[in-house]
Amino acid sequence: MSVRVRFAPSPTGYLHIGGARTALFNWLYARHMGGQFVLRIEDTDEERNTPEAINVILEGLRWLGLDWDEGPASNDPTGDSVGDRGPYYQSQRAEIYASRVAELQEKGLAYEDQGAIRFRMQREAVTIPDLICGEVVRELTDREQEQPDFVIVRSDGKPVFHLVNVVDDIEMGITHVIRGEDHLSNTAKHIALFRAFGVEPTAFAHIPLILNANGSKMSKRDEGASLDGWQQAGYIPSAVTNYLSLLGWSPKDDSQVMPMAEIIERFDLPQINRANARFDLEKLQWMNYEHLRALPMKDYRACAIEAGVDFGSTDDDYIAAALNTVKDKVKQIEDLPAFCSFYFTDGIAYDEAMAAKAFAPENKEAFARLRDVYAEVDAFAPEALEAALKALAEELEVKVRVLVMP
Repeated sequence: MSVRVRFAPSPTGYLHIGGARTALFNWLYARHMGGQFVLRIEDTDEERNTPEAINVILEGLRWLGLDWDEGPASNDPTGDSVGDRGPYYQSQRAEIYASRVAELQEKGLAYEDQGAIRFRMQREAVTIPDLICGEVVRELTDREQEQPDFVIVRSDGKPVFHLVNVVDDIEMGITHVIRGEDHLSNTAKHIALFRAFGVEPTAFAHIPLILNANGSKMSKRDEGASLDGWQQAGYIPSAVTNYLSLLGWSPKDDSQVMPMAEIIERFDLPQINRANARFDLEKLQWMNYEHLRALPMKDYRACAIEAGVDFGSTDDDYIAAALNTVKDKVKQIEDLPAFCSFYFTDGIAYDEAMAAKAFAPENKEAFARLRDVYAEVDAFAPEALEAALKALAEELEVKVRVLVMP
């Protein structure tokens, strides 16, 4: 059996961290298993869906390097697509849904109720064999309290998420549904719909939620919730995908910094933790630092240009030498201009207020002593200069920053 997974976002805003991780886990599993990754856009909410929001999703996935084997080629629902099981926009699949609803009605498994159409649930226990959560049982014997017949088409004629989700998974040959644990409560309904259509349900894998550092559920308004925010803050794709992969999954040897090829090779659903993951901004920054300094010089130079560093007509050897001096210091791309722009300009930009404070009259003697100390250093190397600086600061009983700031 060829594995087919899907990422089915609703374009109502930016691509948040939870959606990005769900897309990544689906993509990783498809690549690990040699299967297909399908992108499907759930754009049935006409009031909230916009071409701009669709574009944010498409560009976000491309930035992460998550290429899809089937799906839309643009943010135009009527535009071109890749694959032969489309359309890949739900707004273009109305006839398919209507046909499937008619099928349920003919079987006596759906009925009209005040203009809406409800699915007739069987009153029985439903066992969900989840690849992450284990076996989950939903007891549906109480008609009113546990699981009443649920709406599959609203009174305005629009199909509901439960119906379109299952119909699309059937029509597109999806074998594994990998999604957030908050969808686990919907799964009994989806299994019932699969069986009503005479189709064996997909395999299900519900991944843990992402919490804030304080243990609360992460919302769209929290710091770090937006993938777009990570891009603007100067994080690089390889660091972001590495970090996201570890939000819920971990290799057996607890490795941390890994290239994508290694993550693909080692990733598997049974290794995803049952416990909720916690977002750690400091770890993301550390991860970005490690990936940044491991970049080949060609790519590091491209990052500097992206951040706004102007190399002018400087030769390549000088640029490489200059950038190598900051590689162990820079944590985010946006910091590169502050660390290295002075290498490539004749003028020196400085904060006049800070300069006045650093060169206060009471510091004059200290600077004179520092000049003399540096003149006496035999080996003009970083280690020797640092040792001389600290020794002088201790002798003068001042903090090192008094001597360093200028």
